[in-house]
Amino acid sequence: MKLKELLIGALLFFTGQVIAWYQTNGQFISPWIKQHPIIVSGIVGIPIGLFYIYGTTYIAEYSGGELWPVRIVGFVTGILGFTLLTYIHLNEPVTLKTGVILLLMTVIVLLQVFWRN
Repeated sequence: MKLKELLIGALLFFTGQVIAWYQTNGQFISPWIKQHPIIVSGIVGIPIGLFYIYGTTYIAEYSGGELWPVRIVGFVTGILGFTLLTYIHLNEPVTLKTGVILLLMTVIVLLQVFWRN
């Protein structure tokens, strides 16, 4: 089923985005991460890359080999992960402006998923 590839790819991208959030923004929640950026990069860099590579494979398969859907799904999963983790760890709320942007992002995803050429 083609939808299965999209969902697996999106989950892989989301997982990679979550790990990347901790890699880059962990410095604001953990002194250890702030003091050891090389170690943190080394530990999680390869897994992040693998999540992105396999996520790309699944979404490209879903989209018949096209890469634009891969980019859109990667962007959206990154925004969703960033929104969630930034709120949880740093208490940065979703403002009206950010909420409107998230709504527009949802429309973009729905167009990408359901609008077939």
